Amino acid sequence: MFGIGIPELIVIFIVALIFIGPKRLPDLARTLAKALAEFRNVAEEVKENLDIDGVLAEEKEKLLKDYEETKKNFQETNEEAERNEKSSDDETVLNKEEIKPRRMKEG
Repeated sequence: MFGIGIPELIVIFIVALIFIGPKRLPDLARTLAKALAEFRNVAEEVKENLDIDGVLAEEKEKLLKDYEETKKNFQETNEEAERNEKSSDDETVLNKEEIKPRRMKEG
């Protein structure tokens, strides 16, 4: 635990016993234990939040990739529709030119 061995813990305990006193030492130990437990809980929550952030980043990338693919498909479809419309307009012009001479011949 933090690179502290048994001899160091004994020295810390003796110093705490001298400065804090035997009456308040159990209360201090209880308070430190609660604080340590709360610290562990907060650390676990932070880890979970970091994991969630990682998942959200992956989902964001997937959505952006899908968006770009859909955008590309839409542009390709739009260009194809414009080409078809232009070729359709060209055929209409040719059909109108074919119709005019026929009407003139008939009249």
